[in-house]
Amino acid sequence: MEKSLDVVTFGETMVLFEPVQMFPLEYVSQFHKHIGGAESNVSIGLKRLGHQVGWFSKLGNDPFGRYILQFIRGEGIDTSACIQTDEAPTGLLFKEKKSHENLNVFYYRKHSAASLMTPEDLDESYIANAKFLHVTGITPALSETCEQTVFRVMDIAKKNNTTIVFDPNLRLKLWKAEKARAVLLKMSELADVILPGLDEGTFLTGETEPEGITAALNKNGKKTIVVKLGSKGAYYHTDEESGYVTGYPASQVIDPVGAGDGFAAGIISGMLRNDSLPATVARGNAIGAIVVGMHGDVEGLPREDELERYLDNGSNNKDVNR
Repeated sequence: MEKSLDVVTFGETMVLFEPVQMFPLEYVSQFHKHIGGAESNVSIGLKRLGHQVGWFSKLGNDPFGRYILQFIRGEGIDTSACIQTDEAPTGLLFKEKKSHENLNVFYYRKHSAASLMTPEDLDESYIANAKFLHVTGITPALSETCEQTVFRVMDIAKKNNTTIVFDPNLRLKLWKAEKARAVLLKMSELADVILPGLDEGTFLTGETEPEGITAALNKNGKKTIVVKLGSKGAYYHTDEESGYVTGYPASQVIDPVGAGDGFAAGIISGMLRNDSLPATVARGNAIGAIVVGMHGDVEGLPREDELERYLDNGSNNKDVNR
């Protein structure tokens, strides 16, 4: 079957309120409104790089749910599989910045519309129509039915030869460590590509070095694993090749949230382009460095020409067009 979507992803996207002032949250009176959600961040990142992407979720039939749909549709992403419900509201999150180094995030997502997702909501043909499926470890933490939905989607992808990319995106605020480890390891077994951070890899395997983490997660030798190392870059591993790719130093870290999602978009994009694995990882590293230099989860995600210019010039890129 010819697949018309490059990537499908799904999960909870919330309305994000970012304070205008750098104060403790109780003293802030003005906010900028954005959206925030790992999976929608990845979908927007991929679309800006020229790929055909679908994203779905369950949203409240409320102003915030409509805002999220309008925003994501406005980026050119297919949202035809989204569901709106009157049973629960759309989730919210607030950022708090006390200083450039002190960032906190407060979630208001318990019993949100997205937590009501069930396997019965799924359109199997929609998932089968994608070359890649992107999933994170956030969605199964939202509720028991969300966990069931994640594994059903992964099963559908397996049946239809859709490559599964898994970003653990560990959120211990959402569930207990023992449960998180068991579910994320099960997802890792089903995934074709795994993108843990160093701390996440240690949490899952007990190993502290990238080589040990990748060996533990790739016991069958058939997976591609890329361990994120922050500003140092990343370590990649397959049964055929492995190595380190140096990171791009960010000229200024304004907002680190969303960097990992940008990295995931870069990895999937490189794979869709059939780039070499080192070049693919370099795309991820570059996008992560770009994203941290701007406020908001998606505002800094580059378009293909911007990314190519950055890759050509690296950290010396001044982004001046004459």
